[in-house]
Amino acid sequence: MSEVKRDVHNHLLFECAWEVANKVGGIYTVIKTKVPVTVSEYGDRYTLIGPLSYKTAPMEVEAQEPTDPHLAATLDSMRAAGVKILYGRWLIEGAPNVLLFDTGSQYSRLDEWKGDLWNLAGIPTPPSDHETNETIIFGYIVAWFLGEYVARQLDKAVIAHFHEWQAGLAIPLCRKRHIDVTTVFTTHATLLGRYLCAGSVDFYNNLQYFDVDHEAGKRGIYHRYCIERSSAHCADVFTTVSHITAYESEHLLKRKPDGVLPNGLNVIKFQAMHEFQNLHSRAKEKINDFVRGHFYGHYDFDIDNTLYMFTAGRYEYRNKGVDMFIESLARLNYRLQKSGSKISVVAFIIMPASTHSYTIDALKGQAVTKQLRDTVTEIQNRIGQRLFEHAMRSNGEHATLPTPDDLLSDEDKVLLKRRIFALKRNALPPVTTHNMTDDHNDPILNQIRRVQLFNHSHDRVKVVFHPDFLSSNNPILGMDYEEFVRGCHLGVFPSYYEPWGYTPAECTVMGIPSITTNLSGFGCFIQDLIERPQDEGCYIIDRRSQSVEDSVNQLTDYMFSFCGKTRRQRINQRNRVERLSPLLDWKNLGIEYSKARQLALRRAYPDAFYGVGGEPGEEEDLDFGMERMTLPISVPASPRYKMSGIATPGDIGTLTEEMQALGTSDYRGYQWPSQQDDEEEGYPFPLVMKVRSRANSVMSGASTPGGGRSKSLSDTDLRKADAALSNVNESQTNGVNGHH
Repeated sequence: MSEVKRDVHNHLLFECAWEVANKVGGIYTVIKTKVPVTVSEYGDRYTLIGPLSYKTAPMEVEAQEPTDPHLAATLDSMRAAGVKILYGRWLIEGAPNVLLFDTGSQYSRLDEWKGDLWNLAGIPTPPSDHETNETIIFGYIVAWFLGEYVARQLDKAVIAHFHEWQAGLAIPLCRKRHIDVTTVFTTHATLLGRYLCAGSVDFYNNLQYFDVDHEAGKRGIYHRYCIERSSAHCADVFTTVSHITAYESEHLLKRKPDGVLPNGLNVIKFQAMHEFQNLHSRAKEKINDFVRGHFYGHYDFDIDNTLYMFTAGRYEYRNKGVDMFIESLARLNYRLQKSGSKISVVAFIIMPASTHSYTIDALKGQAVTKQLRDTVTEIQNRIGQRLFEHAMRSNGEHATLPTPDDLLSDEDKVLLKRRIFALKRNALPPVTTHNMTDDHNDPILNQIRRVQLFNHSHDRVKVVFHPDFLSSNNPILGMDYEEFVRGCHLGVFPSYYEPWGYTPAECTVMGIPSITTNLSGFGCFIQDLIERPQDEGCYIIDRRSQSVEDSVNQLTDYMFSFCGKTRRQRINQRNRVERLSPLLDWKNLGIEYSKARQLALRRAYPDAFYGVGGEPGEEEDLDFGMERMTLPISVPASPRYKMSGIATPGDIGTLTEEMQALGTSDYRGYQWPSQQDDEEEGYPFPLVMKVRSRANSVMSGASTPGGGRSKSLSDTDLRKADAALSNVNESQTNGVNGHH
């Protein structure tokens, strides 16, 4: 490290990702929702770095001049060298500083930088891969910026946090150039993992046997894989979003992650508990209207005894588990028929695919239903008027009550009959709402044909495939995604490859029960925290240690048992799901990011923490974020949180702090409320949280079946290690780890 003593307590944070002010996928959601908690911790010491997209940036960013003179000087010098830059405020909650670089302005240097990358790191790059070219230019610009900035700004430590391989190329460059920044790299999914899972491979049980270089080469992504792997190995701290991805990274990227940083959401708690239930019933009424129209002519099921299930996400037929969902629906249909159940299920598949237009049938269904409703409203008004006139004319005498013929005129009857005849339909209700571009080869439609879920009258399970994003100006299903989720009864996400899983997390926050798997990050997270997740409305299917057949049966059992619940039980279950939302709140999960940054600082500047001048009192800055851990005033009264000790919602991902003498293990999470005056509709089971000891939380893959358990360290061992490590540099630290 340089001679300069940098201030580690008021350090600066740069967070770099391809999706800053540039919506492409899920990382945009992660960054955008995390901003408020990071800004509350850092204020103006926090800046986001991303590529400048002229399509979205002008709407999302308000240009400003930097107030930091070192930053202004650095940007001026880069502009003089031809780099186009936009600096300002990102117009979202928290309004963070944002710095966007135009990669197009530096394409003239691409070949020079590719040559440098080959000489420096031995990473080859083909000429035609546009995404990699963009990654290289962006990585070199960011490394250039960080190098210039820390050469000017000498008094504060700088942390650079990178998300995913598209932003990570700057990490090996900073390491090679000995730039005085400390780096954190978070991988949200591995490149190879996504490719291997899409093929028919038993991925998780063969992880340790893959020849990674060969597999990457075979799929034409070797150069991308090299960038990802070098980012992971050169970073001071390497993290992933879930235990399942940690296990995968360990085998595919060949570095064991230092910790897990789960993805959160901004949880908006309602003042009163019943408000989210009201939202559910209002949204459900809209879905009811769609269903009446879609199934016109075959509307022979009871809408009050109909459950809405859905799956949603990117169109990855196998990775997202749609194959398993449809197979289970066919089995559920059979079981509901055999048991003589009165319940009907409408299953929605919301996955954007290539389409031409809406089907005539789907549009006609909504049109005839609207006409019928308008006609009935009109007749209803006329009948009301006639009834009023008839009653007034009686003049208080005991007059006879009007007959139906007095109220319903012949004209009304003709009009009504016309509308009713318009509901005649010869064909079955359509499965899909759009004309698909490649109908014959579409895997979802082909599987629906194979299991014959054609929406017959005798089918208890009906299927609607909506191959487009939901939006409120859609003429068929006019609802936004969030509103649609609130109106459904159950979200089903039986994914095979899901590094985190925002879809079930969003369901949980909105109080909608969901089914997920132990191969999704979210599933592992919930399984780690809660004793019996299925009692809390988070059903988790085992896709890891049992056959596909057994997993399909387990999913069918869960859906069938859900169909057996009474309305009252479903309402209770929604209350119980909603009370889990604080576990997914960034106010709690942001703590994990703080730990990762502290760990990075301790690895980069050990003297500042353990040096001769380091006084015992210097540990106190680790008590970060406590004031942000308050619960909203309104919390559900019934559930009792049984805390047999203290645990943080992020303890499953506690970093390898024991070896770094981090003082966060004694961190006290907020006390879950215990309310004395329970409602009489109290839940039979309290929410039992799992409590982990310090020692057991260190392992990567600990929560993953087959992840293996090494001999755990006792607290005494850890104290000895802390003492031994007080004046040792990082390389020896690794030696101690190996010894234990």
